[in-house]
Amino acid sequence: MANALTAIQQPIQAELQDFERKFRESVKSDVALVDRVMLYIVKRKGKQVRPMFVFLAAKLCGGTGEATHTAASLIELLHTATLVHDDVVDDADLRRGFFSINHLWKNKIAVLVGDYLLSRGLLLSLERNQTRILEITSRAVKEMAEGELLQMEKARRLDIEEAVYYDIIRRKTASLIAASCAAGAASATEDQDCVDRMHAFGEHIGIAFQIKDDLFDYGPMQASGAPTASANGTAQSKGKASGIGKPTGIDIKERKMTLPLIYALNQAGAGQRRRIIRLVKGGGDDRAKVEEVMAFVRDSGGMQYAEKAMYRYQEQAFDILRSFPASEARDSMEQLVRYVTEREK
Repeated sequence: MANALTAIQQPIQAELQDFERKFRESVKSDVALVDRVMLYIVKRKGKQVRPMFVFLAAKLCGGTGEATHTAASLIELLHTATLVHDDVVDDADLRRGFFSINHLWKNKIAVLVGDYLLSRGLLLSLERNQTRILEITSRAVKEMAEGELLQMEKARRLDIEEAVYYDIIRRKTASLIAASCAAGAASATEDQDCVDRMHAFGEHIGIAFQIKDDLFDYGPMQASGAPTASANGTAQSKGKASGIGKPTGIDIKERKMTLPLIYALNQAGAGQRRRIIRLVKGGGDDRAKVEEVMAFVRDSGGMQYAEKAMYRYQEQAFDILRSFPASEARDSMEQLVRYVTEREK
């Protein structure tokens, strides 16, 4: 995986190195506590996939510049802020294998740190007069909040249909990836068609990414399409898998209606459907109930159905990407799409 990322980053290697330095500078504070928490966050940063989307999108639409660095920093600040707030909402102790901010500094400080990151992003855009990029990203934050609230509302009754599921993940997950691509494009060109195509491209990738994340909850699939036996993972990390192919059933425990489960319920008879819904509503930390729901989804073909949907959205994204001229950046973008949608963990 590391080698794959290195190859993908090749056309934007200089930009990413510069970005790391500028991002560290953007989160500095003269308040010691804030600076200490920011240092912890920076040292444990993820793979920075969203900034990669920003820089590659800019390359596709004309080239990178100072505005692109502003866009990448803004996206990363907003993304990090939402992760900090998510951990508070979900009462999560771990993030990417490390202790979460709320675990180390408690909820009050974590909420304020998330607010600080949001405000730094807003100020960064205004200080550099990048209101177009700020508008793109602000809409994404609004949609992310709406998606989370819509999911919470539906989790109470478990009455989600596929159309509602797609609306939730489009807002909750795909909106920020779409904003990453659109902001990168907007940093490089005034051509609105280019920006719109990049936004649509990112939205399709975001949906495929979330479906892949859903699939992790049910374990790996064998080459024949049949799932392997599940593992009894109990880690409470925000990641769906504690290792390659180790499902946790977190989505079921949190009563989230994912695509594999929605499909399986739609194939079930009325009695079986009612039973599974009761299990999801009351299962909680009862591993036996969670395992029964997971087995039901596997046996009903829910994983295969979701996987086909994921590849359908991936291919639609490739169709948009191929509307741009062939280039090293386009090749890397295609590899990045495969990386986020075909990852093993």
